[in-house]
Amino acid sequence: MEADRTEALREAVIAALAARRCLRIAGAGTKDFLTLPDFAAAGVCDRLDVAGHAGILHYDPAELVLTARAGTPLAAIEATLAGAGQMLAFEPPHFGSGATLGGTVASGLSGPRRPFAGSVRDHVLGCRLINGRGEVLSFGGQVMKNVAGFDIARLMAGARGALGVLLEVSLRVVPRPECERTLALPMDAGLAITSMNRWSGQPWPISALAHLDGWTYVRLAGHESALKATQAALGGDWVVGDAPFWQALREQSCRFFRYPPLGQRLWRLSLAPATPVPALAGHWLYDWGGALRWLRSDAPPAVIHAAAGQAGGHARLFRGDPVAVPAHAGLPSALLDLHRRVKSAFDPQGVFNPGLVVAA
Repeated sequence: MEADRTEALREAVIAALAARRCLRIAGAGTKDFLTLPDFAAAGVCDRLDVAGHAGILHYDPAELVLTARAGTPLAAIEATLAGAGQMLAFEPPHFGSGATLGGTVASGLSGPRRPFAGSVRDHVLGCRLINGRGEVLSFGGQVMKNVAGFDIARLMAGARGALGVLLEVSLRVVPRPECERTLALPMDAGLAITSMNRWSGQPWPISALAHLDGWTYVRLAGHESALKATQAALGGDWVVGDAPFWQALREQSCRFFRYPPLGQRLWRLSLAPATPVPALAGHWLYDWGGALRWLRSDAPPAVIHAAAGQAGGHARLFRGDPVAVPAHAGLPSALLDLHRRVKSAFDPQGVFNPGLVVAA
């Protein structure tokens, strides 16, 4: 049921401040696994449910902008856009039924299209939120130019609710491509990294690049003639019924994610796309043309963090044993200090989502 619960949410924040209680901001719970380990370490806090704060407030297909309340189901937003031949360019994962707009922005997660269309942060135009003083604030707007607070609105993407309660978000949307098809080419991981980086620099209509189990997948999007010309240059075979493959990759429902050997953990490594394959034992899946690498491994966490750091990137435990295993390696002191100062500016008493100052 769609409703405006702004005042009720604000009163809950004010009450928590008065009682010196902390709040765990919650929606449909589809991405709880990203934050539960940090909450467990931080201690008990009250649940603040925003799922009922829902509804699309503004959408004009000609403007390519949609504004909705944070509790609006992501599926409802995507259905509305599809009806007008449009979509969210960053292809966000749902990770379950009921996923909300607020959770999508707060998690900062993007799908296979991200390196070619931008991240969720790149498409946030504005937001409305409740800060840690119980104030309702607005940042950004519904246009790309002359938007006061534009960068602050984008700061909410990936903040995991640590900076405030998202009430509304305005997003830039894009037209759906005329045609979308996928090529599959057999190659090993080393050649895949080299090839994907070379292809990304070409003027080809690529919308996703992934490598798994000896095959590299190239999704093309645009006019039929452009897709055929690219296929002639790349070679490979068209994948029949390719949409389920990319959906399974986005939603982590393919075999790689669903059937890890007993004891193995799932790690998310962010690296420069051309980085050679790290010497880490396990099973790999490459997305984002090599910039996002998933590793199923039972290697010691310190070894994985060290290998990612030596390669100029970082690793985070995504699924596994989050209580016993450190999710991240920590931040340099200067960056940690910046995180703490930003947190203090928005939430001076630390009422929102304690334990999340150190973000992935």
